[in-house]
Amino acid sequence: MSEVQGSPPVCDYEGTDYEAFWRAGRTYEDLAERIALRALLPPQGHRLVEIGAGFGRLADLYAGYEEVYLLDYARTQVEAAQRRWGHDRRFRFVVADLYRLPFQPGVMDAVVMVRVIHHVQDVPRALQEIRGILRPGGIFVLEFASKRHLKAIFRYVIRAQSWSPFSLEPVEFAPLHFDFHPAWMRARLEEAGFRIRRERAVSHFRHPWLKRLIRAPWLARMDGWVQEVGALWKLTPSVFVQAEAGPMEGSRGEGLWRCPACRLPAVEQEEAVRCPAGHRWPREGSLYILRPLDEMAV
Repeated sequence: MSEVQGSPPVCDYEGTDYEAFWRAGRTYEDLAERIALRALLPPQGHRLVEIGAGFGRLADLYAGYEEVYLLDYARTQVEAAQRRWGHDRRFRFVVADLYRLPFQPGVMDAVVMVRVIHHVQDVPRALQEIRGILRPGGIFVLEFASKRHLKAIFRYVIRAQSWSPFSLEPVEFAPLHFDFHPAWMRARLEEAGFRIRRERAVSHFRHPWLKRLIRAPWLARMDGWVQEVGALWKLTPSVFVQAEAGPMEGSRGEGLWRCPACRLPAVEQEEAVRCPAGHRWPREGSLYILRPLDEMAV
């Protein structure tokens, strides 16, 4: 866990072997999430950023975008993504904080955030940041962990857990690990200036004995068949939302980068991104270090 002055604490995956997490029997979840993301993300566009991209697990789904930014708080995760996708000139790899995104207003056509917001303490602030970098009409595909799923309902009924899956407030079941009620998340998205267009309920069959009994591709295919209709009642542990950015307050920024420290427009140079206030953020080829830490901003 890390904390930047002026920002809420951040769940930091620095040094974590996140690829090993996905190799450990999670093929079904990966395939089911890919089905949902393909269904909700526009197939092509100019500029896309994935926030919390980790090692770039989902990056092959962005083939229709001219510029792709894989962003994560942990430098080791971004470096893993660079090793995986650095051969593709469309990709840029960004170390940055969700609460201080280093992009100008309205410069993104699409934002993807999967398995990230369940680590976010200040959801309204994070959603405002994301809305700020999207152009009007841009698409935000968000995955969130739902508290109102069948296992939680069953455990609550038999009194195996104290918190109610039906109450609207988020539940923090471990430090910086949150589950959200679908209605609560919808309200926060709308407050941030998004219009929800489509939803998918994902991981209907996330159970160990089902995963042992049925091969992952078939189980994921079955999940894909019911994701859209399952969104009517949302009883799964994972929900995907396609949200459209509404009208923008103020004008679109000039250029791409914005200094995460002073929030002024920044200029990309060969070895750094610099702003008029004198902040210098290192650049190493396609790797950009844009976290607002004193030791990084010179």
